[in-house]
Amino acid sequence: MSRIDESKTFIPTRIALLTVSDTRGFDQDASGDILQGRIEEAGHQLADRKILRDDRDEIAAQLRLWCADTNIDVVISTGGTGLTGRDVTVEAHRDVYEKEIDAFGTVFTMVSFQKIGTSAVQSRATGGVANGTYLFALPGSKGACKDAWDEILKWQLDFRHMPCNFVEILPRLDEHLRRK
Repeated sequence: MSRIDESKTFIPTRIALLTVSDTRGFDQDASGDILQGRIEEAGHQLADRKILRDDRDEIAAQLRLWCADTNIDVVISTGGTGLTGRDVTVEAHRDVYEKEIDAFGTVFTMVSFQKIGTSAVQSRATGGVANGTYLFALPGSKGACKDAWDEILKWQLDFRHMPCNFVEILPRLDEHLRRK
């Protein structure tokens, strides 16, 4: 079973946060505020925070910029993961991914199912890796952001989490790009 190994030292990650919305500004971004609060409360650093409209090319361009920034380890987006015509965040993420973390969406669905039942099928939450950076696309609802952080990301972004976590392999994500 998973646990925190208190003998290890916590390693903070640098996280960029993107809210995808055609209608919200920072003063109405409750989901972004929730995630920022949890990121900082856990001891991580908020490296950047932006709001973009539902535009696949703009979202992908921002993700690529953050993946190229050596001061960012993780990108979390919220919004645009549903089924409507304007929901293009998942497609933008997949335009950028080198590898998809298939189980992230599966585990998120399992967590969501416990809270909202079969309505969990409407989410397309996803995770992946690009240029040595983790990327996660979360739904825009406050509840979904809380669930994704509290049940998955809080633990996987903690170096002390056992038996394994995302932080311990972070230095190796881009090893295929290095010269031998």
